[in-house]
Amino acid sequence: MPTTPPHPKFSAMEAPSTSSIEPKTPRIQPPLNLHTPHNPSPSRTIYSDRFIPSRSSSNFALFNITNNPSSSSSDDSTSAYNSLLKAALFGPEFGGTFSPLSPEKSYLYGKFGGRSSNNSVLQSTPTNCNIFKYKTETRKSLHSLTPFGFDYQLPGVSHSPVNTRRKVPRSPYKVLDAPALQDDFYLNLVDWSSNNVLAVGLSHCVYLWHASSSKVVKLCDLGIDDTVCSVGWAQRGTHLAVGTGNGNLQLWDATRCKRVRTMEGHRLRVGALAWSSSMLSSGSRDKSILQHDIRAQDNYVSKLSGHKSEVCGLKWSYDNRELASGGNDNRLFVWNQHSTQPVLKYCEHTAAVKAIAWSPHLHGLLASGGGTADRCIHFWNTTTNSHLNCMDTGSQVCNLAWSKNVNELVSTHGYSQNQIIVWRYPTMSKLATLTGHSYRVLYLAISPDGQVTKRSCHFYLL
Repeated sequence: MPTTPPHPKFSAMEAPSTSSIEPKTPRIQPPLNLHTPHNPSPSRTIYSDRFIPSRSSSNFALFNITNNPSSSSSDDSTSAYNSLLKAALFGPEFGGTFSPLSPEKSYLYGKFGGRSSNNSVLQSTPTNCNIFKYKTETRKSLHSLTPFGFDYQLPGVSHSPVNTRRKVPRSPYKVLDAPALQDDFYLNLVDWSSNNVLAVGLSHCVYLWHASSSKVVKLCDLGIDDTVCSVGWAQRGTHLAVGTGNGNLQLWDATRCKRVRTMEGHRLRVGALAWSSSMLSSGSRDKSILQHDIRAQDNYVSKLSGHKSEVCGLKWSYDNRELASGGNDNRLFVWNQHSTQPVLKYCEHTAAVKAIAWSPHLHGLLASGGGTADRCIHFWNTTTNSHLNCMDTGSQVCNLAWSKNVNELVSTHGYSQNQIIVWRYPTMSKLATLTGHSYRVLYLAISPDGQVTKRSCHFYLL
């Protein structure tokens, strides 16, 4: 019977020899202790599971990258730059070690500092033949992430840790004259629009200062029988509300310098204004707060009652859900969008509450400042209805404003120190104290980018 030929796939394979097979003793694995941490041997290098090349131990000489300077001055400059760049990117062992006595530093100082006693750059000899290696896990400080190492000193480069303390200018970069500016704690005569236009109420006139061009425009003149008591920009920055001494509220189109409408309702002067989208809130000496919807034909849509004296401070929260009001009755009230009575009442102040500011960084955080008899800044959490902190400033608190960019607070003061203080929140440490005013710093406005403040009596722009 013919035999079947072997399959071609297995014809080249040889059967394993039985003599070559030896019995293997089974390896017994020790039991795994889940409670004992695994401590690697310190003599062994532990590699990660990923291939990450380390340039600091790379030998780029294998790629014919040389470092030889040329005799000409232009080639010397190029060689110095290349050496400095390689040392910064690939480590000092490739670009050379810049010790205080090394020729490299003398050469660099000669090129950039004006003196040189040695115009040669030494090449460092590679010490590792392997151009790549696995990078072991190490903990490094933030300063080690800079492109320049710390084992050599480069001319004009400081390796000291970065100072995080921000410097606040001590002098204004621009001073604007403001004649006939009223010296009245209960008024609010300055506001800065989102279009970078500053509105100022002077006696019975309103002036606009365009920060981009320094152009001054007279917006309106109320006449000698009336005075400007408050100004407030709408959020779009195109319309300005003007509260008058006769109790009226005027709305002006700033682009056309034209009055849009006049809203009545208050019996006495309107000293405080606050915008919330199309809703405009006004506080008056008649102790009331009126809510005006500029889309409606009515003078006002609701009236808020609760204060026992003049309303001198009004601020809507950033989410437009809560309205904070302060009055000469030493009370701070918080209202919601639909209430006609305050939902929160704070009575810790012992003087008039004009300075009010909502934090843009933390929801429900409210700061308030009291007058001469109080001198304190209080912090409240309106979400939990709790009193957080109190800081005695030593003088009358006229204005408060949060920074839009960092968690800081600026306060302006009157009697008796007339200073401006920048606070770091929540530690309430003083970042800067600015002095030099002869009178109370009654009014404050911050530019739309949050970098510049406008403070009065004279207009000092920081």
